Amino acid sequence: MFKKVFQSIFPKKLKEEDITPYLLIGESKGIDKLVDRFYFYMDTLCEAQRCRELHPESLEPAKKKLKMFLSGWFGGPSLYIEKYGHPRMRARHLPFKISSVERDEWLLCMRKAMDDLKLNKEFDGYLWKSFENFAEHMRNQES
Repeated sequence: MFKKVFQSIFPKKLKEEDITPYLLIGESKGIDKLVDRFYFYMDTLCEAQRCRELHPESLEPAKKKLKMFLSGWFGGPSLYIEKYGHPRMRARHLPFKISSVERDEWLLCMRKAMDDLKLNKEFDGYLWKSFENFAEHMRNQES
């Protein structure tokens, strides 16, 4: 899927398996931008208040962990696993009440952060679907 869409972006010939979300987002610098924008919105949007309240006052530790997690999740270096072991993201989030409200607030912040990056339309759609699935998987409350 990625190869056909992004052949024109990369001047050198790449094997299909080398074209990863990590490469397409802009590697670590792209992840940094995405995560920084994401937490900017979480910290400033009143529409994300309940999701923000699940976090400590300082968002810096969460930023660092999300950047590390996304690196591996996008097909880059497995920084999170190297430091903390298997992510077990759902288990790590079970202590927090995550309903459809918190899920949707999280997704709102991610959507706005992705929009700021002005990603290629096809890649944006792929990434958005991945984040929607991820956010739904983290939901642990019915309401």
